[in-house]
Amino acid sequence: MKKYEVYKNIRKRAILMGLPINLFVLMMVSVIGSLLVIIFSFSLTMIISLLVLNTVLYSVLTYMAKSARTPSLPKVFPTSISNKKIGLSSYAENQS
Repeated sequence: MKKYEVYKNIRKRAILMGLPINLFVLMMVSVIGSLLVIIFSFSLTMIISLLVLNTVLYSVLTYMAKSARTPSLPKVFPTSISNKKIGLSSYAENQS
């Protein structure tokens, strides 16, 4: 009987099909786009070329994920959140 290992490091880095979330989303966008092209084109060469393209893309993405060459996006959220007004003058100085 086959044993499955429990993935306990979900907080460290979530992995789907061997890919981090951002690369997995890129792969799924490619697959959905390929399916749309396959539905609207009835060419056997197009179907085979898209299958090869998706296979090559998956292998490149898994190589990038294992070699830690994943592209990182800049941080969107600030490091701290404050209610302090941002400006040259404060509210108390404007009252007088």
